[in-house]
Parts: sequence; structure tokens; C-alpha cells
Amino acid sequence: MIKEKAKIAVFISGRGTNLKALILRSNKKTCNYKIAYVISNKRNAAGLKIAKKNQIITKVISQSFLKKIEQKKLAKILINKNIKFICLAGFMKILSPYFLNFFKNRIINIHPSLLPKYKGLNTHKRAIEAKEKFSGCTIHYVSKKLDSGKIIAKKKVKIFKKDTLKKLEKRVLKEENKLYPLVLEKLVRS
Repeated sequence: MIKEKAKIAVFISGRGTNLKALILRSNKKTCNYKIAYVISNKRNAAGLKIAKKNQIITKVISQSFLKKIEQKKLAKILINKNIKFICLAGFMKILSPYFLNFFKNRIINIHPSLLPKYKGLNTHKRAIEAKEKFSGCTIHYVSKKLDSGKIIAKKKVKIFKKDTLKKLEKRVLKEENKLYPLVLEKLVRS
């Protein structure tokens, strides 16, 4: 008997490349999760089109999401949909401790640096300027402090002397797209 796939919500703000990677993996029969919900804080996020094309329910949250009542409403929707994990994939809003409490140790994020180095924004630029030999990506649990939750997995990417921001970003993103679906499957299994 085939076990029902775990339901996942993905929070996005932009193009949805990691969302697409998660969906592609979820379409495999052997995969143990499915993307059931996509939430965006931007009405025109390209990732919403990817979700709709794959017949995934979408929701756009407004600025009023900063209010506890709105956070509670969204948490209730996700709880009622039996969402097992929330994956942040280029979601450019910080989730409040109030919202995090609804999903303890069930919200993960992928960050484009080798944490704890280069938390926050402009990670590739900062790594290149610091003449780092490696950059990469990190998957971690979301905690109350920005990009500081327990690390689940990392993938190193070499920085070449003549690297540009675009080249480095492209190589790191390629590794993100490979790593995120695999890590999610492991977490669902455990």
C-alpha cells in the first residue's frame, strides 16, 4: 500500500527556482512529499505561475500579515491542510516568533551562503569581496534570529578568481536546486 505523501507549503517572493525543483522531485512516484500550498508576499512573483501551472493552491499575503490576527489565520489554514513542513524558498520576509510557534521545528529555509557566514542579503557580493575560496548554500531550521537556526545541510561551491556575482549565483542556485528536495525528503522520512 502506498503511504500518503506529506503535504508541504512553500513560501516564495520571486522567480520560484527552488519551488520548481521541489515540485519536480515531488512528481516522482518514490518521493514522500507533495507541494500542497504556495504562499507569496508578492502578487506578481513568477513562482506563483509555476504553482498554478502545477495546479497547486496559491495565496498572496498582504502587508497586514504583520498583524498577529493575519498570522493566526494563515497558520490555521496550513494546520487544517495538514501541512507537515514549510519550506522558505527565496521568501523575503522575516517570520515572527508568534508564527514560528505554530510550526516548531517544521519551518526550513535555504540560504545562499555557508552559514554562519554571510547571513542576510548580498551574500555572493560579500563572499567575493572577502576573497573567500568557497561559497555555497545552507539549509537550516528557521528560528527567531535571522539565518541562525540549527543547520541541517550545506553544499560548498568553489569561488573562482574571475567570478562575477551572476556566475557565482548561478552555480550556487544549481546546487540549491539539487540539495533542497533531497533534504526535504530526508526530513519527511524522519
